Amino acid sequence: MGIRFQTTPDRETNEILIHFRLHENEAKHQQETVGRLGTNLIFGAYRHYDNPKEFLLGLYDNIDQDAIEIDLINFSGPDLEDVDNRLMSLQLIKNGYTDAVIFGPQGDNLLPAELLYKKHILAMRGSFRPVTKVNMDMIKRGYDMFTNDKKVNPEKTVVLWEITLNNLLSDGALDEQDFLDRAEILCSLGQTVLISNYQQYYKLVDYFGRFSKKRQGLVMGVNNLTELFSEKYYRDLQGGILEAFGRIFSKDLKIMVYPLIDHNNEGKVLRKTDAEVHPRFRPIMEYLIFHNRILDIEEFDHGITNIFSREVLAKIKAGEPGWEHSLPQYVDAVIREKKLFGYTKDAKP
Repeated sequence: MGIRFQTTPDRETNEILIHFRLHENEAKHQQETVGRLGTNLIFGAYRHYDNPKEFLLGLYDNIDQDAIEIDLINFSGPDLEDVDNRLMSLQLIKNGYTDAVIFGPQGDNLLPAELLYKKHILAMRGSFRPVTKVNMDMIKRGYDMFTNDKKVNPEKTVVLWEITLNNLLSDGALDEQDFLDRAEILCSLGQTVLISNYQQYYKLVDYFGRFSKKRQGLVMGVNNLTELFSEKYYRDLQGGILEAFGRIFSKDLKIMVYPLIDHNNEGKVLRKTDAEVHPRFRPIMEYLIFHNRILDIEEFDHGITNIFSREVLAKIKAGEPGWEHSLPQYVDAVIREKKLFGYTKDAKP
């Protein structure tokens, strides 16, 4: 659904497009909901085109939020040039209109059903604050391992870098500039970004299952694997961790674990079996490892194991020299040029 409009007769048209999913079962109720949404869209374009956040809030006027899910919105046109569609995607999740949105390297929001339909999906979750050489090595090694599988067609594989809303709220409040800084780096690297409200992995896998039954892959570190087996994330499920893992591994899913170097233990390489898992859940882990559902990424770049994004971020903010050596090529130039992550200037050596 969309609308084109002019603010003056001699001006080029503006366009606002939305995609929605109806959750009501009866046709009569669906018709009423779509009619109200269309009315709200017209009213919002007329009254609030210059205030996109207010425009979004008005889309659900007289509509039950459970009746409809808006998972895409794009603004374009001469009067909407200052609207960042990535930020509007974030607002959709923040307002509870949807649980996941995707935007591409150009910053335009993408329709999940179109992008992911019948595709192999490889996802990696992280803060990417900023993207480091470790992140790039993880996704490269994971992608190579995933696409070497005979069941996976590289030409029909979509790679997603996922940031959760919970991660964006890690400092207490939602910092829009911080989000845009992360998005700017990922887009400059040509990546497709998924913003989700799925703190639990089983919800993420369920989401992918809406669009594709083909093999999926998750790339994660040893610490993330430990979190996966943490019981606290499954207390809202009647079947607890067993129900969650049933939902995760009922899909054709592989988890690829990137090693971690324990610098406090003579540089020991920590792998999947070194994840801190409660003894009660060890048999589950061993079962999944035995059936090749959890795999180690064997090869990795030993020269970057001492890079941690939080330390890099602190150096950027403080203007300490050398932080650029921890980042992929050209990323430091983007940070300097656009003053991302609180960068002002480098301290003099």
